[in-house]
Amino acid sequence: MEFSSKLLEKAVNEMAQLPGIGKRTALRLVLHLLKQPKEQTSFLSQALTTMREEVQFCSSCHNISDSVLCAICANPKRDHQLICVVEDIRDVMAIENTGQFRGIYHVLGGKISPIDGVGPSQLNISTLVDKVKSGLVQEIIFALSSTMEGDTTNFYIYKQIQDAEIITSTIARGISVGDELEYADEVTLGRSILHRVPFEKSLRNG
Repeated sequence: MEFSSKLLEKAVNEMAQLPGIGKRTALRLVLHLLKQPKEQTSFLSQALTTMREEVQFCSSCHNISDSVLCAICANPKRDHQLICVVEDIRDVMAIENTGQFRGIYHVLGGKISPIDGVGPSQLNISTLVDKVKSGLVQEIIFALSSTMEGDTTNFYIYKQIQDAEIITSTIARGISVGDELEYADEVTLGRSILHRVPFEKSLRNG
């Protein structure tokens, strides 16, 4: 792809670093921005800069937040004895959109994947185990995608907390095997949360 401007080329190359954005799509986006008023582009760049510099991770659940505690963890109306374990922020958003869950979350930041060099120590697992050992948790819901990596992560955490006197459950398999939560429709995902099953039962069925 030939460019008449080095500035344009640099902008396109940077835009193309985003996931799912190829060079042609990046070019269309950059040309669109060039057609907009300069202040509009400034608003976008400022929003991105501010987000990158000021965004935090919740000290309790590791969700993306504007403060030390995210709005969900800081909400006294949420059931803090019920924790839904998810891979990342996109899963939190997907479940919240169902309006069916009133507990809190724990964001692992990924899944155990030896092939990709991701082990338990690189995920937010130890803080989850500490919460369970504190005695303040009644139920853990495993809501990772039903992939080999997701199942491996679920089982690893289960082994770490199996001696605790809590309920461990997993979302119902209304979510197809191999599917990611963020792509599930809200009704299906909501029902999967409501009709969750004991985790031990999912092991026998696996």
